[in-house]
Amino acid sequence: MTTKSLWDDVITDLENIGPITHADLSDGTSISDMAQRVIAHAPEAFALIGFSMGGYVAREIARIAPDRVEALVLIATSARADTHAQVIRKARASERTRDNSFAGLSRSTILQSLHPRNANNVAMVERVRQMSLDLGKDVFIRQMAQERESDLDRLREIGCPTLVVAAAEDTLRSLSEAEELAVGIPDAELVVVQGTGHMLPIEAPKAFAELVVPWLSKIPPGWPS
Repeated sequence: MTTKSLWDDVITDLENIGPITHADLSDGTSISDMAQRVIAHAPEAFALIGFSMGGYVAREIARIAPDRVEALVLIATSARADTHAQVIRKARASERTRDNSFAGLSRSTILQSLHPRNANNVAMVERVRQMSLDLGKDVFIRQMAQERESDLDRLREIGCPTLVVAAAEDTLRSLSEAEELAVGIPDAELVVVQGTGHMLPIEAPKAFAELVVPWLSKIPPGWPS
């Protein structure tokens, strides 16, 4: 439930590398469907950054179109399947929303995604809530209906340079999940950002830019040719 405004604080730094294309995941009915939609509107060759759910989509894109993805950055994400508890929780959230108006993500849900020190950051909490409001009820229901499957056994199929970025205080995605990605993807690098929760591009944009931009800048143009 994030929009392209997730990247507002880092977009200028990323534009120093090249032009930016924002992928729209709001219409997808599955990870595979989202990946196909992104590929259809993507440049011929590109580096790919995937945050949270977008990390699942980004990995699928890298497998479907390996000749077009020059580099992959995975942020605060996982290769694990939804647990039974997560499936039930999402189904209940979806059902409640169908029968009621949608006021955006609840404060308690948003606080789970932030570092505790940002709990009283009104502007940050509202920024996250506003993204969910901008996407709306239908997208929320659609995303809650998606059951994420594990792709741990397919990570070895990713052949492009890959950077895995984990948030040290992320309560939604653990460090062990980031380590699984780094071990499973051939030659992937893992970096851990301290002092931030799940919403790393919003909570720690300076650290994000200082890690990701130099790493992407080192990828030879036209890799792997």
